Amino acid sequence: MQALRPRLSALALVCATLAVSLPARAGLFEDDEARKAILDLRAKLQQMEDAQRVRQEQLSSQSQDQQSAQARSLLDLSAQIEALRVEIAKLRGQNEQLARDLAETQRRVTDQAQNLDARLKPLEPQKVSLDGKEFNVDPEERRQYEAAIGAVRKGDFAEAVSGFNAFLKRYPASGYADSARFWLGNAQYGKRDYRDAITSFKSLIVANPEHPRAAEALLALANCQIELKDLKSAKRSLEDLVKAYPGTEAAQAAKERLKALK
Repeated sequence: MQALRPRLSALALVCATLAVSLPARAGLFEDDEARKAILDLRAKLQQMEDAQRVRQEQLSSQSQDQQSAQARSLLDLSAQIEALRVEIAKLRGQNEQLARDLAETQRRVTDQAQNLDARLKPLEPQKVSLDGKEFNVDPEERRQYEAAIGAVRKGDFAEAVSGFNAFLKRYPASGYADSARFWLGNAQYGKRDYRDAITSFKSLIVANPEHPRAAEALLALANCQIELKDLKSAKRSLEDLVKAYPGTEAAQAAKERLKALK
């Protein structure tokens, strides 16, 4: 637009010169020619003005387009920034929810583990000490043995015999087995089932002659034989007791029984 201004000034100067000089040259030109020249100049001036207006409009349009494009870019950028903020807020919320869910899951797992431990603990093997030795037993194994012992203490020999027989059938290799045979024999003796008692006492003595109650079992076996009037076998059992377990209370009792049987 600045480049067009000198041209417009020059054109105005030409027109002014022509306007001043037209009267002086009236004699040189015909009226028609003068009017034609003026019209030509006006047409050129109009063309130049139109061109200038078009150029101004183009420049203005370009400027507006650039401003619009910049405005759209800014709006797009603002929209993207806002979308990112929304997404960040959403992700932050999800992260917080995940953290809460994780904490809740960990709490539930801990509670479940503790509950499981509480349920499994009664099922875990337990260490017991009986008749001079320690061994592990299952909770149910211990429960059944103690129930049978409880029946002996109550004097319910029938229940004790049933309990010990069931126990030995289910747990033949139990650490309680030798003690169970001993008390089974005593329960059978209490029921006057002397032959069964002899079998039980012999099974203990044969299986574990070093058992702390082996001497008592042998003395009880001799008592069963006495009850059955098998004095010969009773004397032999008492003599074996004195020989195999000297110094024990059972051996001392056996000596007194031998004297009584003579």
